[in-house]
Amino acid sequence: MYYKRIRELREDNDIPQKDIAKILNTSQQHYSRIEKGSTEITADRVVTLAKFYNVTTDYLLGLSDEKKY
Repeated sequence: MYYKRIRELREDNDIPQKDIAKILNTSQQHYSRIEKGSTEITADRVVTLAKFYNVTTDYLLGLSDEKKY
């Protein structure tokens, strides 16, 4: 579920994968695999993305539909 949410957030904000990969200190290819769900995302990267998009970690992980705190 998380991979769908992070892809939707990125696309809704018109941000290229390479820019998010840079924020996460990884390659675009690795980030692409995270968005496809073929590679798990680490907890620290979930926190980084939540802060970047100003959403809760629970929202990113699919545990809640509430985006904001």
